[in-house]
Amino acid sequence: MIIGGNIGDRLLLINQTVDLLNTIFGPLDKASSIYESSPWGGNSSGNYLNQVLIYTTDLSPKKVLKQIQKIEDLLGRQRDMKWGDRTMDIDILYYGKKIISSDLLRVPHPFITARKFVLIPLQEVLPDFIHPVLKMTNVELMENCPDTSEVKVYEKSPD
Repeated sequence: MIIGGNIGDRLLLINQTVDLLNTIFGPLDKASSIYESSPWGGNSSGNYLNQVLIYTTDLSPKKVLKQIQKIEDLLGRQRDMKWGDRTMDIDILYYGKKIISSDLLRVPHPFITARKFVLIPLQEVLPDFIHPVLKMTNVELMENCPDTSEVKVYEKSPD
């Protein structure tokens, strides 16, 4: 999953989110560095901090979605504008090799291939993972990404 936001104490919110996710899903398998990037999608102002987190869970994708939405709400997420400013956004990027398409959830996340702020940290932690639909690794997806925005390391991963 990828976590991130652009309002409030961004780094504190990233750390709080990781702590809350750890209480639900157990210890992290892997975490990327934290990256800073400009807004994507047109309705935000202010740079985002983002981090990709890898967890192993027995929870169903629907239950994972419910849990992450509870965390977003707890941290002050407002859902009044698509791609608007937010304290915290948590998106499921992959769920193993599953392909899910429902009204509630689409996995792999439909915008993975278009966003450098997703692909850069994703290739850091899962470089050789093969996108189950496109049959390309995250490194290959990054090489083909049309996004030209700047994404820079804000805080290096301790790994």
